[in-house]
Amino acid sequence: MENPSSQLKKVLVVCTGNSCRSPMAAGWLNQKLAGKGWGAESAGVAAWGGSPASPEAVEAMREVGIDISGHRSRALTKPLVDEASVILAMTEEHRREIERRFPEAQGKTYLLNSFGLGKARDVADPIGYPEDVYRHTRDEMIQALGDFLLHLAEHGELRR
Repeated sequence: MENPSSQLKKVLVVCTGNSCRSPMAAGWLNQKLAGKGWGAESAGVAAWGGSPASPEAVEAMREVGIDISGHRSRALTKPLVDEASVILAMTEEHRREIERRFPEAQGKTYLLNSFGLGKARDVADPIGYPEDVYRHTRDEMIQALGDFLLHLAEHGELRR
């Protein structure tokens, strides 16, 4: 019998160091996608493996009921790219870097903020800023990820 988790489609969320934005986004997505046929993972284009999420990112997500305290950073790899159905990049620079390193990612890599009605834009890196900047980044990503989930639902991609 096949493992049910192997049947999940995967969203890979990518930022720079995999310590703030992408673990926050993946944590939120995993909560919202539970039981809907999808899972989320995260990685960084310049990540060192094994570092925890920043304390500010952990706190910002705790405030909305999501625990990312067990997160450990990891670098973007070919297996992660290959396993992903969709890749969401935080910035246009990340999107270009993903497609440069992994040409097979073309056609499934998008800017996180590209699913709403507004113009696609980068999600700024909050690293080194106070917690209120992390909260702003969290809220911006939650809005964008909500637009992404609506896109999936409109295209019949979510299990009921």
